[in-house]
Amino acid sequence: MKIARITTHMLRSSFTYGAEGGVGGNLHLRGMDTLAIRVETDTGIIGWGEGFGFTLCETTRFAMDKLVAPVALGMDAADIAGTMRALARRFHNFGRNGAVTFALSGLDIALWDIAGKAAGKPLHALLGGAKRGRVPAYASLLRYGEPALVAKNTAAAVAKGYRHIKLHEVKLDCIQAARDNAPAEVPLMLDINCFWDTVPQGVAFCHAVAGKNIWWVEEPVWPPEQPGPIAEVRRAAGVPIAAGENLGGVAEFEAMAAAGAVDVMQPSVTKVGGVSALAAVGRLAAAQGLRCVPHSPYFGPGLLATLHFLAAAEAEEPLEVYFADLALPPYPQLVPQGGFIAVPDGPGLGFEISEAALAAAD
Repeated sequence: MKIARITTHMLRSSFTYGAEGGVGGNLHLRGMDTLAIRVETDTGIIGWGEGFGFTLCETTRFAMDKLVAPVALGMDAADIAGTMRALARRFHNFGRNGAVTFALSGLDIALWDIAGKAAGKPLHALLGGAKRGRVPAYASLLRYGEPALVAKNTAAAVAKGYRHIKLHEVKLDCIQAARDNAPAEVPLMLDINCFWDTVPQGVAFCHAVAGKNIWWVEEPVWPPEQPGPIAEVRRAAGVPIAAGENLGGVAEFEAMAAAGAVDVMQPSVTKVGGVSALAAVGRLAAAQGLRCVPHSPYFGPGLLATLHFLAAAEAEEPLEVYFADLALPPYPQLVPQGGFIAVPDGPGLGFEISEAALAAAD
């Protein structure tokens, strides 16, 4: 079974996220873009993947269309490990993290979708089988920067059934606003996107939020790929530390584990190397006694692949869901109900991208 055709499709949608002004969060998003990657085999099976993402979609698309796809044509779609290893070696000089790796991640996801369809099994069956029929979701709120907006949207998320809330706030009054508007038993996760430049600043922040039922502080210091400073923060923080969304491969997670940098590993399936790398990081985390809660603020095949991974994981962990409503969601079925998302049992990823989203794609 050979790779016969690869095309990219930019799924564009307007969105709302509980604030006015048309600019979303710390990424300043004016629209929610999803780069969907369609892979067709010479046997007619079609798989879908997703490459990171947001303001980088066009760059990742270029990498796929101009670099990866021409080389991948004709390669063995059934030998995922061999094909992805060969491509990683071929593009090594383009960097082990960045747009080329994001494109390779999307291809890997699509090949796993194809593998499931070829076998007539859902992706979670290929990953060891579902341990649960639904996965809890956590609301990942975009950055608002204003306590009143944080309070309003935290309360709205709780009302929708979410029992875990992530903030992207760095101001303590905004974090307190969320704490005041969620039940005490609902944990908060704080993704500060490497806001602090020094270890003492990161530690001071962690001390300031301790005692507020904080599940973790995410990426406390810059840069995100250096485990040493993160480990220093962890040793003094007094709260769990999470990181990994910006790591470009399994080896970087191994280094993070060796440094004792985190309590929670956060591989991002559209960045780290697709389903293959996501599963490898999951095994690494289990061996090290660490939690693995993937980064997944997506709406396309990356979110769906992560759902399957979490369904098959031994320990129940929540799925990250961006707290935003899209006019044209790629998968309308993935809207949480009562704080949970049902796991599909169809072959491969289990769902196909909506015709409406594809019709509006470029």
